[in-house]
Amino acid sequence: MTELATTQEKLPAAQSKQTALAGQYLTFTLGGELYALGILSSKEIIDYGNLTEVPMMPVFVRGVINLRGSVVPVVDLLARFGKGSTPVAKRTGIVIVETASETEDGVSQDLGIIVDAVNEVVEISQQDIEPPPSFGAGIRPDFINGMAKRNGRFVILLNVSKVLSVDEMAALSKVGHERHAQFE
Repeated sequence: MTELATTQEKLPAAQSKQTALAGQYLTFTLGGELYALGILSSKEIIDYGNLTEVPMMPVFVRGVINLRGSVVPVVDLLARFGKGSTPVAKRTGIVIVETASETEDGVSQDLGIIVDAVNEVVEISQQDIEPPPSFGAGIRPDFINGMAKRNGRFVILLNVSKVLSVDEMAALSKVGHERHAQFE
């Protein structure tokens, strides 16, 4: 616990209130909400399918897919947000996102995220972006870079490096393995 406290003390205050920048975003729906990822972190969109489950993974890791010879983990964002599992429907897709590991000198990792439906790529200007709310969005505040106003509705701009933190997900997986070993 003291290690966590000292780590949080080292973080600059501005980092926790980071606001998204203007630019192009890939929008998608998930659990009835509208979300967006920066287009530069999105590599491609594929149909949902051919998922191989991997035992003893955190509940939000649905499995892996073979993407042109590479093994790509697939994360269920709805489960990552603690809101249950994404039901598979006709428009369900997987967005392939490139993330950087915080401890491996910026080595990139491709991850897939399951979404209800991909909508469109939109241009969002800086004046349409509000800072992330400190509470009430239904997901962890550090997962949100900002809230964009679009067509009379808010779009939640996700912080990809936090939502898909390879290091955090690996730590959660390790905790899951340790808990499983306790019950054997």
